Amino acid sequence: MVYFIIGLLAAQAAFGVGGKTTDSKGALQMIVTQPFGKFLLSLVTVGLIGYALWRTVETFLDPEHPHQHRGAKQIARRLGYAISALSYFVLAATAIKLILGSGGGSNNSTQDWTARFLSQPFGQWLVGLAGMLVIGLGFYELYKAYKGKFRKHLQLSMISPQQRTWAIILGQIGIAARGIVFATIGVFLTQAALTFDPNRAKGLGEALAALAAQPFGRWILGGVALGLIAYSIYSLIEARYRQLPKINNHR
Repeated sequence: MVYFIIGLLAAQAAFGVGGKTTDSKGALQMIVTQPFGKFLLSLVTVGLIGYALWRTVETFLDPEHPHQHRGAKQIARRLGYAISALSYFVLAATAIKLILGSGGGSNNSTQDWTARFLSQPFGQWLVGLAGMLVIGLGFYELYKAYKGKFRKHLQLSMISPQQRTWAIILGQIGIAARGIVFATIGVFLTQAALTFDPNRAKGLGEALAALAAQPFGRWILGGVALGLIAYSIYSLIEARYRQLPKINNHR
């Protein structure tokens, strides 16, 4: 739901039919202003909390890789799970504030958090490292889309060949779009570290706006926006056909 709204608004902006570039908080605000918006946002909030709890379980137990030996790869993966869990708990808290009518916090949270880190000892190095990691994540998403690595997580045998083809196409387009957005955010974080200027840091909405400001930006933004919509549809497919290990496999 969140990715679909972000992609839809960005696509409308790219093709000149209204809309705007926004982030996850903007998507939640869009939901709450609709008819029965608080009820709809409550359902989305339950989903956000559920996803955050699932990421927390993955952080401590990593149930999808029960037999993998502990090493740098597993530690990095669990660290990623922890960061994801925290970000979705924060997003769920923002949604709860919107439901209660108390707003959703600062509109420049990315810059605020970057400023806090830059003010700490070794903060410039930490922000720079975060930027490089996000860039790396973006390129990994592009690699994952190109190789179709996500297919191993789907029970493809449960769907028809035609549906399987569409699921893979949507996954590749959607994950690639996420990779482009992550890499863009990482570049801005790195620039913030190099210049010691938290205002250089950009969140999701600002990263989309930056893409629109490039040469042929309208087409770049439109392509990424449609990719985010594709990712939202792929996420629904994944929710239905995600391949999870059986409990017996842990014994």
